[in-house]
Amino acid sequence: MPDTPNGFDKPQKRQGRFKAKGRQVDSERLSFVADILQPHLEGGPLKRDRLIEYLHILQDKIGHLAAADLAALAELMLLPMAEIWEVASFYDHFDLIKEGESPPPARTIRVCTSLSCMMAGSQAILAELQAKPHNQVRFMAAPCLGACDKAPAAADGHHLIPSASTNRLMMQVETPKKSSSLSDYKDFYTYCSEGGYQLVKTLAEGKADKQALLVELEASALRGLGGAGFPTGQKWRIVSGYDGPRYLAVNGDEGEPGTFKDRHYLSTDPHRMIEGVLIAAHVVGIKKAFIYVRDEYPEIIEMLRCELEKVTVAGLDKHVEIELRRGAGAYICGEESAMIESIEGKRGLPRHRPPYVAETGLFGQPTLVNNIETLFWVRDILEKGAEWYNQQGKDGHPGFRTYSVSGRVKEPGLVTSAAGSTAEELIAACGGMADGHQFKAYLPGGASGGILPASKADIPLDFGGRLAEEGCFVGSHAVVILSDQDNVWQVAQNLMQFFAHESCGQCTPCRSGTDKAAELMAAPCSDMDLLGELAVTMADASICGLGQAAPNPLLSAIKYFPQDVTQVDIFQSDTRQDESVAAKAKPSGKRVLGYE
Repeated sequence: MPDTPNGFDKPQKRQGRFKAKGRQVDSERLSFVADILQPHLEGGPLKRDRLIEYLHILQDKIGHLAAADLAALAELMLLPMAEIWEVASFYDHFDLIKEGESPPPARTIRVCTSLSCMMAGSQAILAELQAKPHNQVRFMAAPCLGACDKAPAAADGHHLIPSASTNRLMMQVETPKKSSSLSDYKDFYTYCSEGGYQLVKTLAEGKADKQALLVELEASALRGLGGAGFPTGQKWRIVSGYDGPRYLAVNGDEGEPGTFKDRHYLSTDPHRMIEGVLIAAHVVGIKKAFIYVRDEYPEIIEMLRCELEKVTVAGLDKHVEIELRRGAGAYICGEESAMIESIEGKRGLPRHRPPYVAETGLFGQPTLVNNIETLFWVRDILEKGAEWYNQQGKDGHPGFRTYSVSGRVKEPGLVTSAAGSTAEELIAACGGMADGHQFKAYLPGGASGGILPASKADIPLDFGGRLAEEGCFVGSHAVVILSDQDNVWQVAQNLMQFFAHESCGQCTPCRSGTDKAAELMAAPCSDMDLLGELAVTMADASICGLGQAAPNPLLSAIKYFPQDVTQVDIFQSDTRQDESVAAKAKPSGKRVLGYE
């Protein structure tokens, strides 16, 4: 017997594993990724909240995000690969390539298929383009590009191509790709020569009473113009009442179909918004401000970087740090808490309330969230007085609004008009209905705001009031005009498919509800009872406004346009199922309308 106590031979000393387990980081890719990011680190370490910025930098440089490069990024940031992947895969503008997969073509042409562009024939253009073989270019559907007044809109990468056509886009891909830039805008020096930043300088010198300015803003009828409509002065006072440090998040993620006002204000007079940021920082006591701009506006982002640097050189932002952040193709990030999650480098998932972001926002601190247009008007109101602003409205609707008007009008565009303006007045301001079209219906507040018949075109378009009594809202003041050549049920289908694609997937009522509703609406002989149950569930149980408002166009179409529902049902009943709108619209994961 052996001498060992248990009668067995003594085991040899363990030699260790012969190879490492798990995903290994390629040393060459690690150095490659580190070299790409190094110029953007400003001498400091990688920061968790800038993850999305790093993903943008890699995508811009390489053209896609390969698994090996994401593994290298995870190693550099000391984060799990799964955390990097879940964030990158949430946003539509990141092209993730797994091991063994081929990267996408170097060039991408996106064609908007949201409502105004759909009405202008964009889906037919996209179908023609996708039918043409082209190895170096991919043609993709895209949600609203913020250029509804230039429908049908497309983008080369993310650079806008207005009034697109099949021939124009085919010619575009035959020319070398180049980045567009803004030139016809009011720059820093012009803005200052016209009296800009005087109020900021007065505040910096301690010669202006911050409380008096806050009282003046509270006396004005300025409200959140991104959609919620919360009184601006009241919001400033609430945030200033919490212990700091305090943050400001500027919402420039203008993704609501039909909305393009922020694009206009940023691309023509950006410093009026920037001055609003600096004034807010003085009055509210803001430590740091983040300006969050959608990725679809690359020329605006580059211009803002340049102009913000001029502001810094002039010493106007000594009291607050301003950082520009890019969105990445997620409509949900227009919701304030989802935007805050995105700024923190996470998936854009809306937060449960309470607590509200005014108390617990960015990095757990009190946060003021204002829309681009809201801040745009702050300087004028404080310099000219609340009464100047309020008296420009109608009875019971003080102030003025910027309406984005698109669809079947002769001259789509922005209309700055009294709050409470009607659809009839806006159509007249846009030159009337387009030739050959009779006014039939309109969307008073973009995709979310419902649909009303022409017989109700005298309703004041403002927050609350008669519009709310009709189950609609004005939201971001995006007004889309429909004509006798449009089927409202098909319009509602387009909007529901948009919501199904843009749902963040966090809550079941919205994730599954929009998916199922899009499928049911596209099916022959839609089940109205089931659609009604889905609408109630989404409205009552969804976490945020996307799911709560998604049923509005559906319910409006059923209530006011039952004949359009019947007309589409007859057409779809005569269509083979595998070729029907239903088969094309049925979501696969989060992909609807061909969005990628």
